[in-house]
Amino acid sequence: MARMRIKILSLTLFLYATSLACKSSESPAPAPIVIPQTPVTPPKVYTFSTTPVWSDEFETPGLPDSKIWSYDVGGSGWGNNELQYYTDADIDNAHIENGILTIEAKKESFGGKSYTSARIVTKGKKDMLYGKVEVRAKVPAGRGNWPAIWMLASQSDYGTQYWPDNGEIDILEHVGYDPTVMHFSVHTKSFNHVIGTQKTSTTKIDDFDTAFHVYSIEWTPQTIQAYIDGKQYFYFENSGKGWQEWPFDKKQHVLINLAVGGDWGGQKGVDDSIFPNKFLIDYVRVYSLNP
Repeated sequence: MARMRIKILSLTLFLYATSLACKSSESPAPAPIVIPQTPVTPPKVYTFSTTPVWSDEFETPGLPDSKIWSYDVGGSGWGNNELQYYTDADIDNAHIENGILTIEAKKESFGGKSYTSARIVTKGKKDMLYGKVEVRAKVPAGRGNWPAIWMLASQSDYGTQYWPDNGEIDILEHVGYDPTVMHFSVHTKSFNHVIGTQKTSTTKIDDFDTAFHVYSIEWTPQTIQAYIDGKQYFYFENSGKGWQEWPFDKKQHVLINLAVGGDWGGQKGVDDSIFPNKFLIDYVRVYSLNP
C-alpha cells in the first residue's frame, strides 16, 4: 500500500511538472491593441459684438444721413417690372420725423412712371462682411405694394452675372396681396427664384402693419439665420461646395425700399386707394462678428 501511494504521488508530481513546462513553452499573450483617439473639435460658436459697430436711429429730421445712405435712382423696373420711379434724395419719398424714417410710395407721374418711391442703400459707405443686422420696422399694408429690407453684394467677384452669382440676402419681404406672410430668402447661382430653387422660409405676423417688429439676420462663415423679434424662422448653411451655393464670403450692403407692382408684388394688381403708402423704420443696427 505504501509503495502504491509513492507511485501515485510520483505520477502526480510528474504531471504537475509537465504542465508547468508546457505553460513555460507557450508564447506570451499578445499585448492589447491601443487605438489612438482622434480628438473631436467642437463646431465653432459664433458671437457678435454687444454694441453696434454702426447704427442709424433716425434722430435728425429731414433726409436720411448721407454718410450712411445713398439712393438707387430710376424707373427701369429693376429686373422685376416694378411700376415706381425711385427718386434721388426727395424728401417726399424718404424723410425722417419724430425719430422714424418713412419710405413713402406716392401715386404721381414722374420719369415716365405712375408712382414714386425710394430705395436707400449703404453701398460704398457701410459695406459689411459677416455680422448681425437688426431693423425695427412697421410694414405697410395694401394690395400692390412690395416693401423689403435686404442685402446685395458690394462687388461682383463671382460668375458672369452680378445677380444671382454674387448673392442676395432678403431680411424681409412682404407682398400686399398676401397680408401677414413675411418672407426670408437667399438667392445664389444655384438657388434663386428664376430657376425655382431659392431657399425661402415664411412666417405670419398678424399685426405687421399696426406694430413695430425687429427683423434681423445673423451672418457667419457657416450659416445665415433670420429672426423676427428674436424668434428664428430661417436657417441656411454653407455647404462648402463653392461660390455657386455660398457666395456669402464677400462684403454686402443693406437696402430698404418700397416697390409698387412688379412680377411678384403686382400679381393681383395695384389698389390705388392705398397711396400714399408708408414703410416706417425705427432703427437700423449692425453688430460685428467677434473673432
